[in-house]
Amino acid sequence: MRYDEVITRLKAEANPDNVAGMARYGISARNTLGISIYTLRKIAKEIKKDHGLALKLWDSGFHEARILAGFIDEPEKVTEEQLERWVKDFDSWDVVDQVSELISKTPYVLKKIREWSLREEPFVRRAGFSLIAEVAWYDKKITDSDFEQFFALIKEAATDERNYVKKAVNWALRNIGKRNKALNRRAIEVAREIQKMDSKAARWIAADALRELTGEAVQKRVAKNELKGSR
Repeated sequence: MRYDEVITRLKAEANPDNVAGMARYGISARNTLGISIYTLRKIAKEIKKDHGLALKLWDSGFHEARILAGFIDEPEKVTEEQLERWVKDFDSWDVVDQVSELISKTPYVLKKIREWSLREEPFVRRAGFSLIAEVAWYDKKITDSDFEQFFALIKEAATDERNYVKKAVNWALRNIGKRNKALNRRAIEVAREIQKMDSKAARWIAADALRELTGEAVQKRVAKNELKGSR
C-alpha cells in the first residue's frame, strides 16, 4: 500500500466525535483523527511490515499515522538516529506506549531506557519507563541483573509528580515484579523504600504497586513461573 493510499484510508476512517472522548483520557487532540487502536491494528495487518512507509507516515504528523508507523516498522531496520528524531515528536501518552512496542524490539532498547528515563521532557521520560514495562513483560533475554539496574531509575523518578511520568514509573515497577519470584521480592522491597519518600507521587506509586504485587493473582503467577523455570 502506498503512502497516499494509507493517508486517504486514515482520513476515511476519521471520527471527529471520538477525538473529544480521547481528549478526556489525556490523549492529544492535535492532528488526531479519532481512529481506534483496533482499527489501526487491522490496517497494519493489511499493510504488513514496511520500514520506508513507516518513516513517511511518521513525518505526516497525524497522530494515528504515527501509531501506525510503530506497528508496521521493521525493528531490525530502525536506526538510533530515527529513534532520537521520533522521541522529540512524542506529545501523547498513547503514541509513546504504542510505539514502545516497536522500540522494545530494537537493539537500542536498553540504551534508550537508561537515557530517556533520565530526561526531563515528560513524554520522553515516560518512554523510558514504558520500555521497561514492555521488556519486563515479554523479553526473556534480559537478565534479572539488568532489571536490578532499572530499580535505581525507578527510585530516581518516583518523586516526579507529573501524571504521565508517575503512571509509567508505576507500570514499570509492577511489570518487573510480575516477571519472577526473585524480582517480585525485590520490586516489593523497592516499593516499600519508595513509600517512605516525602512525595505524593512516590506514595501513590508504592501503594498501587504493593497492592498488586502482594496480591493473590500476582503471587500465583510468579509461583507458577518459578515451577516452569525449575523443570
